[in-house]
Amino acid sequence: MTTPTTTGGARGMTFHERYGVISSRDPRFDGQFVTAVRSTGIYCRPSCPARTPKAANVTFYATSAAAHEAGYRACKRCLPEAAPGSPEWDLRSDTAARAMRLIADGVVDREGVPGLARRLGYSPRHLTRLLTAELGAGPLALARAHRAHTARMLLVGTDLPAADVAFSAGFSSVRQFTDTVGEVFGMPPTELRARRHHAPSPGPLDLVLPVRGPIDTVGLFGWMRAHAVPGMEAGAADAFARVVRLPGGPAWFELRQDAAGRLRLRGQLTALSDLGTLIARVRRLFDLDADPIAVDESLARHPELAAAVAGVPGVRVPGAVDAAEMLIRAMIGQQISVAAARTVQGRLVAALGETVDTPDGPMTLFPTPAAIAERGADVLRGPAARVRAVLSAAAALADGTLAVGPGDDPLELRRTLLALPGVGPWTADYVGMRVLGDPDVLLPGDVAARAGAAELGIPADAAGLTAWAPRAAPWRSYLMAHLWYAAPVTRAWRSAPPAQTQESIA
Repeated sequence: MTTPTTTGGARGMTFHERYGVISSRDPRFDGQFVTAVRSTGIYCRPSCPARTPKAANVTFYATSAAAHEAGYRACKRCLPEAAPGSPEWDLRSDTAARAMRLIADGVVDREGVPGLARRLGYSPRHLTRLLTAELGAGPLALARAHRAHTARMLLVGTDLPAADVAFSAGFSSVRQFTDTVGEVFGMPPTELRARRHHAPSPGPLDLVLPVRGPIDTVGLFGWMRAHAVPGMEAGAADAFARVVRLPGGPAWFELRQDAAGRLRLRGQLTALSDLGTLIARVRRLFDLDADPIAVDESLARHPELAAAVAGVPGVRVPGAVDAAEMLIRAMIGQQISVAAARTVQGRLVAALGETVDTPDGPMTLFPTPAAIAERGADVLRGPAARVRAVLSAAAALADGTLAVGPGDDPLELRRTLLALPGVGPWTADYVGMRVLGDPDVLLPGDVAARAGAAELGIPADAAGLTAWAPRAAPWRSYLMAHLWYAAPVTRAWRSAPPAQTQESIA
């Protein structure tokens, strides 16, 4: 008899635990691994409704790319490529996880494997060996699988011509796109498009983003609305829109919750090839690949948090769409209120940003680090030391002596940021939380969080909160979200905005 095996990143679960998941068709694990069946030559998501295969015929893979490299094709019934992304790439901080975040951001498509390896500090050959051993596939195969996933989403969710789908998904030619779709899904692009269940919405880009529920959209959109920079971002009770600078040029997007509760992404791009990058960054911004069941079950074990978790199931921790921007915004926001930070950031955008036309009218991009370094002194107000610190960080970002991104090592990023003048632990850790999606960050000096802790019966002084918080590991970032929502000063984030002040982003 063939011995059942599990390959590539099977962390925390045995073969038999995963087999139990596919036997119960538990949708919570969709996107976290795939099931390859030797007798059929296909791989499926854990919740596939097909008959459970014999254990002797099953191999589990951490990624669809690994299954494809092993000779399997995607199931036509459950379409594993349509599952939400794995939360493992945020939870983990090792090289494989950092590589997966960068691949999703399009680094391999733009810079090739040498560019990915350079960012991670390895030679291309060593990185390929490392990823193949860990995930069952090298960087080229992983990037190819990501392109196939984006292509499937566009074929099913839009009426874009095949050529536009190909280049939007990151393929270098229509032939490469057609061949890859055929190999991965076992059908040509035309057949895959014909299998969609719903007609796409009118317009060039309007996609439904898969999400692992439950999800606290009230808090997400409330957070975004409360922090929205005037002129650059616009928030409502059920939507958020902004402009962002992508590798191919300025882009606009809107994420909205529709009447059916789905999250829909609309976008306008300068370069079609940026679509995969945009989707990855929006998913990071809204923490759409989180594992809310695991987070809620862990936090709810503590009596102080049980009611908060029950009241706000599926809490998310907002990320970032631009790492350099997030660092500058965090530095501006040190030791001042959210409203005051928005005012300063809004002045900076109005004075130094580039205005672009969007479906919502003109909006302004956050200034480049070079623009802030050169002219920020004429705009920024506040303590002189803080202004100098912001200008110094902007100059370092502009000349390349400082680089911040989702593929950074958390400990190294923290050390780098703390070495900057004017950057303290709150800023360094907040940037790690937002840019890296680190799920286990505590900000004991945060005034609003300490107020929320007092409301929940948790020690509210910095030392006491620090001592109490390890029981929430490895989800201290999500603890922070609950503390913020419990604080009296930030409860308005969960309230519907008054009609007269709600920005229109229709």
